[in-house]
Amino acid sequence: MSEPILSVRNLKVAFPGRRGTLVAVDDVSFDIAAGEVLGVVGESGAGKSLTGAAVIGLLEPPGRIVEGEVRLKGRRIDNLGGEEMRKVRGAHIGMVFQDPLTSLNPLYRVGDQLVETIRTHTSLSETAARERAIALLQEVGIQGARQRIGSYPHEFSGGMRQRVVLALALCAEPELLIADEPTTALDVSIQAQIIALLKRLCRERGTAVMLITHDMGVIAETADRVAVMYAGRIAEIGPVREVVQRPRHPYTKGLMGAIPTLAGTAPRLAQIAGTMPRLSAIPQGCAFHPRCQFAFDRCRMERPERMAAGASQAACWLLAETAPGSAA
Repeated sequence: MSEPILSVRNLKVAFPGRRGTLVAVDDVSFDIAAGEVLGVVGESGAGKSLTGAAVIGLLEPPGRIVEGEVRLKGRRIDNLGGEEMRKVRGAHIGMVFQDPLTSLNPLYRVGDQLVETIRTHTSLSETAARERAIALLQEVGIQGARQRIGSYPHEFSGGMRQRVVLALALCAEPELLIADEPTTALDVSIQAQIIALLKRLCRERGTAVMLITHDMGVIAETADRVAVMYAGRIAEIGPVREVVQRPRHPYTKGLMGAIPTLAGTAPRLAQIAGTMPRLSAIPQGCAFHPRCQFAFDRCRMERPERMAAGASQAACWLLAETAPGSAA
């Protein structure tokens, strides 16, 4: 197999404080191949966005990577200095944030921002960069791109702004695109358009995509593989069809049960009791065991590592041969 575009191994992100160190991302490992979309899903506080921020080198102090490594096309990037990492960002890794207004300067025309980004990462002239900016706006579905390039961010709708941000992220043709909740603030019809756009650009350009979201519907529609995170760790990872149709971890089963269906045959949606633990109170053993109806003594004492489960992997003692009544 060819080398993955992104390889994350045993990543640990911690926040030192007066009362001790809080571990927000704990021993996370995954790969993303060229042209593949990896969906990262979980509740708020699961560590999804922090994982993406760690990959792109945008952790807010005092948060820092304390263990593990991040490699982009075989090159280690988690230990790069600030200036070196800035050269990697934009040129090799693009980022799409949840709110496009955090990525766009309201005082500058979108064309000026695109041209500046293109010229920062390429040797194109002003005229050539402007033509490329227009082509990018056309590619992401901005109608009348040659006229709209002179518009300010506030003159675009939310969906159009997100398209501009996507064009901005693609300016230097990065090998990896990290999209953090790119459809959350948009209505359903615009969500579908952005999802279709992401999928098309991924296939046509061969870009690896890390799609961070709390919406399993978006994951099921967009991703090739999915990583389900809980309390800073990956609870389950595998092909999206396998995880959606045959979830192996009780947390993943709970997420699947909470999704409404068009059939509407269930009297009520499933509910996962309890809440995500605070970083200062991660329970011993499996972090999910206080909310799990299948938990037994081993779950409360030992933390499970990921185990093979069909085409997927899940960190659950129910998959171990020693688990009582393990019919999973």
